[in-house]
Amino acid sequence: MKPFAYSAPDAAADAVLAVATDPSAVFLGGGTNLVDHLKLGVVEPGLVVDVTGLTSDAVEDLGAGALRIGAAVPNSDLAADPRVRERFPVLSQALLAGATGQLRNMATVGGNPLQRTRCVYFQDVTTPCHKRSPGSGCSAIGGATRNHAVLGASDRCIATHPSDMAVALAALDAEVRVLGVDGERTIPFVDLHRLPGGSPERDTVLGHGELITAIDVPGLPIARRSAYRKVRDRASYAFALVSVAAAVEVVDGVVRDARIAFGGVAHKPWRARRAEEALRGATAADDSYRAAADAELADAVAQDGIDGGNGFKIPLLRRTLVATLRDLAREDA
Repeated sequence: MKPFAYSAPDAAADAVLAVATDPSAVFLGGGTNLVDHLKLGVVEPGLVVDVTGLTSDAVEDLGAGALRIGAAVPNSDLAADPRVRERFPVLSQALLAGATGQLRNMATVGGNPLQRTRCVYFQDVTTPCHKRSPGSGCSAIGGATRNHAVLGASDRCIATHPSDMAVALAALDAEVRVLGVDGERTIPFVDLHRLPGGSPERDTVLGHGELITAIDVPGLPIARRSAYRKVRDRASYAFALVSVAAAVEVVDGVVRDARIAFGGVAHKPWRARRAEEALRGATAADDSYRAAADAELADAVAQDGIDGGNGFKIPLLRRTLVATLRDLAREDA
């Protein structure tokens, strides 16, 4: 591990300034992702700025069912919050589907959406990777692709975003509150992450030195009937092959509204707007759910690879969406 300087400012604004004025600086929150990357040599910062205790660790009611979640709230605390479990079960379920109890106790709400891909080539510093070293190449293309993207990939990167919580927040129309040197701004959660395009090294739209301070979740009545379903290789401590965050409102056997996001299939949490549109006004039945899945997956592209590729993800995601919507519609009946 390369030696680095360490700083623990007394205020969030001071931490932002310290990172913004040093291109080699990074923030340290729970550290569950950063520390791994320091050990692997994936990142070699010159300065680590500790933001522990500089943002809120509280979950606040904003009225009308909305919540403001401080960036320092541990994942385990948020998953257990009675308001979250009642109003946004999809969020609680997504959090509990991630990592292990020990990691959830350390990981924070502000850091979780910013965790980086678990692509094996990104984590192996001996291999070319545009995301880790822009311009060096993409070892994943034509390599081991089983865990990689089928939506929104580019010829420079086919990696997927690993967060479960982020998929739920994308479905819930959450907003991210950010502090930078020029003050505060708010970003719709669905716009926080980027598709790889020609610049896969940029995971998000955040500028260097911008710090997430809180996440606001609106009080959507539909969210009370929501769920997160994750398909993975083993029951715990595994990232999603595919996942679905969904909320649905069914009245008299017809889908009145739906909110859907996918995980494990793209460089960012994938908001399934085509599927949502296809469902509104449709009969609450498997045929409608399959048609909605097909509408969203029309542009999906499987990746060939030395491990058999990831073409299985497309029918697997279709089945996972159908099963999730079927269960939610049954509960809503």
